[in-house]
Amino acid sequence: MAGEDLSHRIEDGLSKSLLRATGPSAPPLLAQALFHSVFPSGQRIRPRLTLSVAMACGDDQPVIASAAATAIELLHCASLVHDDMPCFDNAGIRRGKPSVHAAFGEPLALLAGDGLIVLAFETAALTAMIDPVRSASLALIIARAIGMPNGIVAGQGWESEAAPEIEMYQRAKTGSLFAGASMAGAAAAGHPAEAWSTLGYRLGEAYQVADDIRDVMCSAQDIGKPVGQDNALGRPNAVHEFGIRGATQKLIALVEDAAESVPDCPGAVALKAQIRGHASRFLPKEAAQHAA
Repeated sequence: MAGEDLSHRIEDGLSKSLLRATGPSAPPLLAQALFHSVFPSGQRIRPRLTLSVAMACGDDQPVIASAAATAIELLHCASLVHDDMPCFDNAGIRRGKPSVHAAFGEPLALLAGDGLIVLAFETAALTAMIDPVRSASLALIIARAIGMPNGIVAGQGWESEAAPEIEMYQRAKTGSLFAGASMAGAAAAGHPAEAWSTLGYRLGEAYQVADDIRDVMCSAQDIGKPVGQDNALGRPNAVHEFGIRGATQKLIALVEDAAESVPDCPGAVALKAQIRGHASRFLPKEAAQHAA
């Protein structure tokens, strides 16, 4: 399926979910904050992963797969809203525009993030009318990706520890939702989900390394959010640990590991090629010269 078709499925699913949540009876400012949180889009890497895995597994229930992708992106957007708030990163911009708390204030930002999380579960629950078993599996996957003890909530919690366990922190903060995205795609297509977690965790780690590189090498204008945050907040960064060349090589190795971890499925060969072909999405162009 072409990239633009994936984009249509993702954007259509997000629009329909938000329209359910922001009807005439909704508080107008909070409704605006929800739309501000989700649109315009970022790269939508996680829901694309969900749909790509579902397609590799046959995509026999595309409505469920699209709902899974929508739920995953709603969770991601919620995490960004909360991550940007003054109590965490205090970031004033996101995706090249004011972050939600900067545009609407902290109370509405907190509520918008909470609302998006609830909306993700509602989106997954509505698929029960098609297949209750797959719907229940999706709910469990997204709960574990977002909650305690190993999801995004735990990742944020590690930031409040005096001496965080770095591997567990990064696995929860970034890897958990990538793992959830890949597992949700498999579950939506009726395949065993757990076997797909390694793919997600490897891609999540690769994305974290890429984000570390961007934090050091790019400008805020380039990536649409503040840079130099890791150094300012005393957080681990692959560039600080391995240098640009070492971090770049680590990223490439992680993408290759991710491709090799794809379980047997009808579209395994094509999915492996897709993962390798999209490695450049993870690698900032400023670091490409260090890949050799």
